[in-house]
Amino acid sequence: MASMGQMPGMGPVMVLNAKTERQTGRKAQLGNIAAARAVSDIIRTTLGPRSMLKMLLDPMGGIVITNDGNCILREIDVSHPTAKSMIELSRAQDEEVGDGTTSVIILAGEMLILAEQFITNNIHPTVIVRGYNTALQEALEICERLALVVDVKDKELMSKLVQSTIGTKFSSRWNDKMVEM
Repeated sequence: MASMGQMPGMGPVMVLNAKTERQTGRKAQLGNIAAARAVSDIIRTTLGPRSMLKMLLDPMGGIVITNDGNCILREIDVSHPTAKSMIELSRAQDEEVGDGTTSVIILAGEMLILAEQFITNNIHPTVIVRGYNTALQEALEICERLALVVDVKDKELMSKLVQSTIGTKFSSRWNDKMVEM
């Protein structure tokens, strides 16, 4: 029985741009890593105390100057599926947590960059993922050991906690006011 919109005995029809190149296997995996690296490299310099501003031209011709990784990723237009997935990862981080959009992209990019050497040495991706899962379990155990119980009635400790959380979101001259709130 033919599926909807398909002639009996005919396979699926794919309409591709004339310049589209279809890759499979190791070549595709390495291409995906290169795309993830490109997205990560775009916003890498916007992280940390020495972050640099990026000047972008928006679709309407206006100029946007920012060091916010999420803002930059909203403005860029990508066509590679892996690059689109990286940008979607940043959006999901923003929706779920509201922070860490730049960090999650850089971390994901670095994890894929580190996996590249294993792929070129013909290590199967499932083995690489198993290694990452083992590392995740170890990291979670370390976090459990280092975790502190926070008394929400301890004003000094809560002030330090809020200060470290909002330290990168506002100008330092407003930090004390924000902590008081």
